[in-house]
Amino acid sequence: MSETAKSTIDQSEVDRFSAMAAEWWSPTGKFKPLHKFNPVRLAYIRDHASENFGRDPRSSRPLEGLRVLDIGCGGGLLSEPMARMGASVIGADPSEKNIGIASTHARASGVPVDYRAVTAEQLAEAGETFDIVLNMEVVEHVADVEFFLSTCAKMVRPGGLMFVATINRTMKAAALAIFAAENVLRWLPRGTHQYEKLVRPDEIEKPLAASGLDIVARTGVFYSPLQDRWNLSKDMDVNYMLLAKRASLS
Repeated sequence: MSETAKSTIDQSEVDRFSAMAAEWWSPTGKFKPLHKFNPVRLAYIRDHASENFGRDPRSSRPLEGLRVLDIGCGGGLLSEPMARMGASVIGADPSEKNIGIASTHARASGVPVDYRAVTAEQLAEAGETFDIVLNMEVVEHVADVEFFLSTCAKMVRPGGLMFVATINRTMKAAALAIFAAENVLRWLPRGTHQYEKLVRPDEIEKPLAASGLDIVARTGVFYSPLQDRWNLSKDMDVNYMLLAKRASLS
């Protein structure tokens, strides 16, 4: 199969999230875990991006002038905050329903986000490039992880960054992120994640390295019931984030 004929889309995953699209912006709905997760991942993105691009993370618009792709943006839970921080944001998702919800919310909020119902490969084929590519909670839902990551990597400009967040394929993750989260705590609808589709860090790092990106940071993320919030951790056995960078032109 030629590269142009490949697809990163797993239609069953698109259909699953499309069916829940109306609940994206409900902090107590089916996407409640993402609303809880947003503060820690936003701070991680802001701080590392500010360091990389020489910005003040304490300013109101530390990402001013940077072009950002939020791939698999869903309802826009990350796209809008990125735009509020000054970035020029493209939010891309293959689900027309997700893009409709995201666009409506952004207009109502007065936040400028360029939402598009497109795939990563369509953007890459169009020659789109970005200072930052956000690849957050997406890789475990695509059809071909390696192709998806290499496609996204093509769009990272020299000196640019890619952030990846996902769930590790470990028995600990199966117990906590799938069984407990979906069946005991009922944080997520059953079937949101399948163990065999979870992705180990090396399965992300290898295709990114082959695409010319260097892994510059790694962190685990864990939920504290006592604090009712997510925190960074050295433990990457369940949820984790990676940061990759393309070298600047000499």
